[in-house]
Amino acid sequence: MTDLEQIADELHRTAKIALDTGEAASLDDAMRIFAGYQAQFVLGPEVADSAGLQAAVLTAVNSATRTLLGGVTVIGADMPLRVTLPPFGSLMAALKAYGAKVADRPQIGMPTATFGMPNIDGVDRLAIRVVLRGWSGGVVPAKQNVPASAGADVTPAGVMAGALVVSEIFQRLRGHRLACRRTIGLNLWRPEQDWLQGGDGPALARLPSSAWLVGLGNLGQAYLWTLGLLPYRPGALEVVLHDFDVLATSNVSTSLLTTPKLVGRYKSRAMADWAEERGFRTSIIERRFANDFRVSPREPVVALIGVDNALARQSIEDIGFERVIEAGLGKGPQDYLGIDMHTFPGARDARSTWQSTAAEDATVSQPAYRRLFEESGDQCGTVRLAGRSIGAPFVGAIAATLVIAEFMRLAMGAHRHELISCHLRDLGSRTILSGAAWPPCNPGTVSIVGCEDRGYLQPCSR
Repeated sequence: MTDLEQIADELHRTAKIALDTGEAASLDDAMRIFAGYQAQFVLGPEVADSAGLQAAVLTAVNSATRTLLGGVTVIGADMPLRVTLPPFGSLMAALKAYGAKVADRPQIGMPTATFGMPNIDGVDRLAIRVVLRGWSGGVVPAKQNVPASAGADVTPAGVMAGALVVSEIFQRLRGHRLACRRTIGLNLWRPEQDWLQGGDGPALARLPSSAWLVGLGNLGQAYLWTLGLLPYRPGALEVVLHDFDVLATSNVSTSLLTTPKLVGRYKSRAMADWAEERGFRTSIIERRFANDFRVSPREPVVALIGVDNALARQSIEDIGFERVIEAGLGKGPQDYLGIDMHTFPGARDARSTWQSTAAEDATVSQPAYRRLFEESGDQCGTVRLAGRSIGAPFVGAIAATLVIAEFMRLAMGAHRHELISCHLRDLGSRTILSGAAWPPCNPGTVSIVGCEDRGYLQPCSR
């Protein structure tokens, strides 16, 4: 491995923003900038009884500790977990394991988010607060008079709200003047509607029983994280985990289930371990995704795709899946907050959607890349390093909630969206295209924890 290849494998993919904008003259400069980013999360008593609020704070801490390298502090009482997240039995134990420090009281002047309705007099004037409304979630200014939660717990809405907390604080630290001063969120049942109204989404009774996950980096791990926080009974969900790559140090900065101890392991095997500990049934495939194999009748009929390779994306309708739900993220310093979600089959096929497979040329004109080229003399390696995409775990988490919500609606036989396109800099300008009704297909469902109905609906025969 050359020096530049090692740098690429170890590169903090969010701190790469500082390289691409030119504000950092070296990799060390970029890491020093990010070491100044920090936040604190204050928990109210409502968190003790809300799976949604717990999903929000768990996602916020898991995302923020990978992004805000100055540290994340949690203030609040310990409480039992209302979501299943082995091996943890209490919320604070999980938050500490994900890298949070614990304090007795908030620190004045630190970027702050609250979960529930704690007393936050005297903390940062731009403090924000998580608000959940069933399938809807988001953040509001902490002083805004809106109850913390209403309606039944839908944990993907909590995941989304927790990731939006980190997005708003991060964008504020990066100079976005509206971040942490606005009301921002999404309705996962009806994303075209006002999220604070709560929408008309149903209470959860059943969940999808199987899925095929392609790509186990930022997006694929966020899919697993979001599925894992749903109220599945042990053994109720079957997942096929499909990836040929190994985990690198750079994955720690972007991917919610990657830790330094897992670096060097195959992604499929590491994720299978996590999924099985959660109680899911797993099988793994360690080969490149292409159109040279077919799904068998006994395998999951729905694919959740999380790859950034255009050739692989072109093939997603050729394998024999009944339904495909796919997400993609922006890459550059202006686009890394962008999210697109597609469903197939649709009015436009996958090959038409990703016609071009040509890689974009990366610029090496910024100071950090010029210095690396001068030190290494390796122009090709420098260009490849500059071409690596910027990645942020909170963006992948929000994209995952759109995908998993689409998956859940499919299992319910509800409406679908052919395209959801949004940018976290301004969620108000999102594009939502409803899809025509799909032909009938039963992907299989299972009852959630607490439901009396313990039966299974089997996947449709093909």
